[in-house]
Amino acid sequence: MATGTAGSSFTSELNRLANSGTYPALTAYLAPVGAANQYAGTTGKALLGALNLEADPTRQPNEYKGLGAVCNELAGTTDLSPTDALRSINL
Repeated sequence: MATGTAGSSFTSELNRLANSGTYPALTAYLAPVGAANQYAGTTGKALLGALNLEADPTRQPNEYKGLGAVCNELAGTTDLSPTDALRSINL
């Protein structure tokens, strides 16, 4: 698989990750929360909850990281924007 495409949106990157590393057809895009849950293998979680549980399945809500921090954790990067961090994930 490959990393994301330069200039892609946060929603596009979540959908790419939820779709095993390839961008789905635009008509099949999920809202960010749905894509995050699909990526994390969770259901009914808020965006930060799903991403934090993908990063660490035992992480408790009071330990959840913010959007930038958890996206960088997932990507193994530091100081990137959430979108740039997700773009760098190679599935």
